[in-house]
Amino acid sequence: MKTVVVPVDFSDTSLNAATYAVNMLSDHDGVEMILYHCFEKNYAADDFEEKIQALAGDLRKNGNVHISTLAEQGDDLIEELEKFVRHRQADLVIMGITGRTGLGKIFLGSNTIKMAENKVCPVLIIPASCSYNQVKNVLLTSDLENVVSTTPSAPIKNVLNTVKPNLHIVNVNSEHYIDISEQYDAEREKLKQMFAEYNPSFYFLRLFDVDEAINQFAEDKNIDMLIVVHKDHSMIHKLFNSSHTKNLAYQSTVPVLVVHE
Repeated sequence: MKTVVVPVDFSDTSLNAATYAVNMLSDHDGVEMILYHCFEKNYAADDFEEKIQALAGDLRKNGNVHISTLAEQGDDLIEELEKFVRHRQADLVIMGITGRTGLGKIFLGSNTIKMAENKVCPVLIIPASCSYNQVKNVLLTSDLENVVSTTPSAPIKNVLNTVKPNLHIVNVNSEHYIDISEQYDAEREKLKQMFAEYNPSFYFLRLFDVDEAINQFAEDKNIDMLIVVHKDHSMIHKLFNSSHTKNLAYQSTVPVLVVHE
């Protein structure tokens, strides 16, 4: 992992995400963390440049990370952020998210979900109440269908190689809800080989409610980060539409990494 972009609007939620990012990336040589702010009024450029530089200075005190900054004018945060991420070929975007109440949900929360839905870059969503602890256990959800062609192993390994956790892989396919099939076994073996260097543990959940099952598993296994592969027309796709999606993102107490097939 070489380039990580952290959008900030100077809210408590975005500052918490920036602090999490510094702690996660601390002492990783060769990683550049870019604090990014998009503002609407051009006359405010000097003020925001000074503000983001001050934030970078404060964050450098929390960890040994190379931090650069950019404050630029733009009318649409997601449009400008996507363009910047593409231009810098960023490996990861880290963004905060608020709870399901108040203006924070409407603005910061919705922008985070929008960015996570786009395919430009993996997004690590940091809940407002989440503070960094060493990432010891990571949960990867999988529908165990065509795993070789649909599991984006490179961006997932970018993060796993940074935090070096124990890897837990959990089935979230309703077709495998009743019993383990031969297809399930075959796809599980492919996934095991794909992530062999992490010696993954596999779990078969029999709870039909995906949100409930994942959150309960995360609590039981002391999960420190959740990885979700966002597929069109799949069980995971439901996690990013209407209220079902946002339940997982908003209610999770641990960071959620969203990657695309």
